[in-house]
Order: sequence, then structure tokens, then C-alpha cells
Amino acid sequence: MITAIIGLGANLGDRHAAFDAVLAVLRARADVSVIASSPRYETEPLLLPGAAPQDPYLNAAVRVTTPLDPHALLDVCLTLESALGRVRKERWGPRTIDLDLLFALDADGAPIRLATDRLTLPHPGLRDRDFARRPLLDVAPDLAKHLDR
Repeated sequence: MITAIIGLGANLGDRHAAFDAVLAVLRARADVSVIASSPRYETEPLLLPGAAPQDPYLNAAVRVTTPLDPHALLDVCLTLESALGRVRKERWGPRTIDLDLLFALDADGAPIRLATDRLTLPHPGLRDRDFARRPLLDVAPDLAKHLDR
């Protein structure tokens, strides 16, 4: 069993409805238990140099436990994104929903560190991205000691 923090972000469409749908699907799954969800924060988008302006994002985080390994949980997230209309056109582009595995702990409570072509844990840039860090700490304040390493 692992504990994972999933970051949610959206800046297209009904952002609150998308977040509610994510929570409903996760709660309905037999292999995922939602432990906590953070408040929702409106934040300014990160933009690549020369990129067109975007609407603000809504960001949040969900703490879950699951018997799934991190890659299988990532697959759940990607399938859910697709079901909610996520289309990947451009890096850091606008999106209806974005689900990122931000952090994971193994059954003993130790941080899971991964660096594969599909997944990096902890999420790269987490330390410098308040829009992800703040909701993560809302649902997992015990992880603060791990974020500055």
C-alpha cells in the first residue's frame, strides 16, 4: 500500500466540475481511497517564453492510499484526464484537467524516488511551484520535511 499526493489543475471549462468529477471517480474506485482533499486555489499560469496568455488555473491536491504502484496510479490519472476531455497539444498549454503525481510514500512511510521516462517522483519543480506545494502541504503537512531536500 502506498500513499500518494495527486495534484489537480485546470484552466479551461468548468474547473470546479472537473475537480468534482475527479474526486467522484477516485472515491468510486475499489483500488483507491481518498484520505483528504485540499482547498482549491486560483493561480496564475506558468508560461513558456513567447507563449500566448492563458486564463488562471484552479489548483488543488488529493491524498490517497492505494495498492497500485506509482506507474499504475499514473495510468489511472491519465485515463481520467482523457475521459474528462484533456487534449495534449502543447507543453504547459491550457487544459480542462491536469493530474500529476506529486509525491508518494511506500508502505513504511519512506518517500518513493523514481526517475523514469514516464514518471519522476517527487514531481520535478515541486519545491519551486507554490501552486502545487501549497495544496500538497494542506493534505500532507508531514511531507514538508521532505520537500526541501
